[in-house]
Amino acid sequence: MSDKRDLESNDSTTLTSLKKYLFTDIDGDKATAPLSAYCFMTGFIDAVCFSAIFVWCAFQTGNTVQLGLAIARLFNGQHDYSFHIADQQALCSLITFILGASIARIGDKMGCKTRAWLALGTFIQTLFTMAAAIAIWKSGQSAVADSRDDPAWTNTLSFVCVGFVSASMGLQGIMGKRTNTQFTTTVVLTTTWCELMADPQLFNIRRLVISRDHKIMAIGSLFLGGFLGRALLDAIGSAGTLGVGTGLRFIVSIWWLFVPGKTAKQ
Repeated sequence: MSDKRDLESNDSTTLTSLKKYLFTDIDGDKATAPLSAYCFMTGFIDAVCFSAIFVWCAFQTGNTVQLGLAIARLFNGQHDYSFHIADQQALCSLITFILGASIARIGDKMGCKTRAWLALGTFIQTLFTMAAAIAIWKSGQSAVADSRDDPAWTNTLSFVCVGFVSASMGLQGIMGKRTNTQFTTTVVLTTTWCELMADPQLFNIRRLVISRDHKIMAIGSLFLGGFLGRALLDAIGSAGTLGVGTGLRFIVSIWWLFVPGKTAKQ
């Protein structure tokens, strides 16, 4: 009887320790690797979408302006009331990006910097990317558009793909922002470029400067992701490339579990 109580006590202690570990805030300064991977995935995913439909699924500034231009056509004297395919794709991307970002509200309940939420949120991104890969595979459409007037993706399943990848980027952006690091959102690098060029220590190459170096890592990771994404696209197509992206995101979701926690200030 005593042995049974000891076993139950040990199990309870183990579960308590595991819960404490999972719900401990990570140290943002030691999360350079997974945040760089986030930036890499931004370039990787955008390479797929832009090559097919000339829409940036992670950068919603362009999509917002494009929709403004679409509305302006109603008043240009020619009365063009058609809903162009490019405008439909931009609207689909924007709406699903917002919906994906809304899912990040779950992190407010779990703790937006906890290992548990960062791993779970990234796993949700993984599922979205997998769904996008399956959708574009089933669509049977090509990977690269010949021109802006002739997008490679036009059918319903391709819109499903755009929706899922945009939702994954919206969720990633909010999660990146909530970590409150030099990597900012990991999806919008215009601000990162501006902050880098405004950094007083930009040309101080004799020592490490976190505020500068992490921004350079973010930009470099995004560039590398775009380069490799397009290289894979030419080799294995959209579905295969998104399949690789699914695997990479799953690795990042596990990675978050091993990021050191934030130590209490003395």
